[in-house]
Amino acid sequence: MATIDQLMEERRKKLQALRDAGINPYPYAFNATHQAGRILEQFDELCSTVGSLRVAGRLVSLRRMGKIGFAHLQDSTGKVQLFFQVDTLGKGYALLQHLDVGDFIGVEGTAFRTKTGEATLLAKSLELLSKALRPLPEKWHGLKNTETRYRQRYLDLVMNPEVREVFRLRSGLISKMRAFLDASGFLEVETPTLQPIYGGANAKPFLTHHNALDAKLYLRISNELYLKRLIVGGFDRVYEFVKDFRNEGVDRTHNPEFSMMECYAAYWDYSDMMRLTEEMMSTAARELRGGTKLSFQGTSIDLKPPWPRLSMMEAIRKHLKLDAAKLTDKELIAEIERRKLECHDRRRGMLIATLFEAVEPLLMGPVFITDFPRETTPLAKPHRKDPALVERFEPYIAGWEVGNAYSELNDPELQRRLLEEQAKALRAGDEESHPMDEDFCQALEYGMPPTGGLGLGIDRWVMLFTDQPSIRDVILFPTLRPKED
Repeated sequence: MATIDQLMEERRKKLQALRDAGINPYPYAFNATHQAGRILEQFDELCSTVGSLRVAGRLVSLRRMGKIGFAHLQDSTGKVQLFFQVDTLGKGYALLQHLDVGDFIGVEGTAFRTKTGEATLLAKSLELLSKALRPLPEKWHGLKNTETRYRQRYLDLVMNPEVREVFRLRSGLISKMRAFLDASGFLEVETPTLQPIYGGANAKPFLTHHNALDAKLYLRISNELYLKRLIVGGFDRVYEFVKDFRNEGVDRTHNPEFSMMECYAAYWDYSDMMRLTEEMMSTAARELRGGTKLSFQGTSIDLKPPWPRLSMMEAIRKHLKLDAAKLTDKELIAEIERRKLECHDRRRGMLIATLFEAVEPLLMGPVFITDFPRETTPLAKPHRKDPALVERFEPYIAGWEVGNAYSELNDPELQRRLLEEQAKALRAGDEESHPMDEDFCQALEYGMPPTGGLGLGIDRWVMLFTDQPSIRDVILFPTLRPKED
């Protein structure tokens, strides 16, 4: 069997032969009038009403048999069979000798059905649009190695059509969410990716340096504090689709670079954001999947509103058969250690939140987990019925959280105290604590109306909508360990 180097050398010889014959193997454009998938959808109509069709794409199969040849051309919509014959192409038929699977070609021809009934184009003219020097993976085995698929996503997309559909649906989901927010009176905005002070989440940031300003900057871990500034500035409802960056590990549901949608609405609270979440995502499911029921890794999930509401304490009682309110701190620590959970913060609220981690894998949902201990976030309003809690919720589906929301804290003095506590913890070595953001505190001092905020993890939602087991399957170019030469 020929090696890759030998196959590439043969292709280079064909490339040189084309140039010697005065043929440009890399021309500038081709005027295609139809796409492969659309041709197949309307084939019988095209046979009777359209004279010539012009289509362009990649050769994914090629059989030369003397004076005739068959091939399949694939573009972004599908693939269609081509038929070549000397009598029709004339001198152009000789070009077939210089073509290989993987090359891009342009064809003009007429539609007909073969004796076996296959929709086919009879080529009347043929152009080479790009000569491929490296052969595609062998077609019968395809591209199956997981790491190769992630590192060479372009090959994954060529060889595995179902992968292209995952990313088409990803684009569709974002479009449906955007349309829903637009129709609900939200304004799409843009906030900085490079930030002098990071905030809005408990996470370790990526650090960079701006040479011209001689300034330390961070890749954003969240856009929350900037969007709240816009509510202070007078916008009632804003949203943004963003890339966030967190200097953390990689696993089935985490990637250091990930996509979020965050939105904020003046005069709303976290209950309003629950309604927005379930209405927006169930609407997207109906429009993209034909109904609210999704199948994820063998489990049926129904996004039809309303979704159940369950406080964190209720969830612990229901699933762990423990009343955390009645446990001492020592007993909470013992339960955490027994379940092999990690907890570096021994404040009572954080102990309860850590114990709740044992509940998360059991929440197939959808369910809103509400009313978190106040220690879990410095950015949410105290609960109106219990000051030991904050008005926060996270939607859970398939055993992991897919969002986060608050009744946003707008008391400037309380916010300042809480951020000062976070800054103190950061100085003491807690790398995931918030730094002090003086400008944000000043913004709140000018007044921010009651506000509801919501963040949804786009990548995890795409996993659910496309039934993909890993976040790497829904990110075109996931973060990977550098490959050694």
